[in-house]
Amino acid sequence: MTAEDNFRNLCNLTTSLMGLTKGSLSYKSRRTELQVPRAVASVIARIEDKTHHSVIAKVLKRDRTLVYHYENAHEANYSSWAQYRDTFNKVYTAYTNILSAKKEFFDLPHLKNHLKENGVRNSSKHQTTLRVQCGKVGTDVKVSYREFYNQLELCKLALQDYKYQIEII
Repeated sequence: MTAEDNFRNLCNLTTSLMGLTKGSLSYKSRRTELQVPRAVASVIARIEDKTHHSVIAKVLKRDRTLVYHYENAHEANYSSWAQYRDTFNKVYTAYTNILSAKKEFFDLPHLKNHLKENGVRNSSKHQTTLRVQCGKVGTDVKVSYREFYNQLELCKLALQDYKYQIEII
């Protein structure tokens, strides 16, 4: 998954836990019931996934400086604001439970074999590369533009039960 996909999943988790409509974190509203989950999702993405500020801002349809503000205000909000603290604890616990349930690969041959068994192949006429990182192991899959989308979807399908990142190079 890309960092943007990971953050969208975190936002969907946050909205479902807080009883909000899907996609509501990107609304322009400044109501507390939207602003607190938006801040919590941003801080968790920075803490757990090291998601870049601009990626978070893009998904939330905000300026990246707001993400910096959320990150800097986290400690004060957590220590003095009960609603923020309760929301953070609820979302953080659920998110870390989901992450801990995902599997990882610990050696390269198993990762390559798993991808190969699921139809992921290197192209002899490659023009771009998919960098697949799963746990501490990573590999490159060389693809042509023609088969790019199919290979990307095969990678996502093969690794859906694993903790992974896919970067397009």
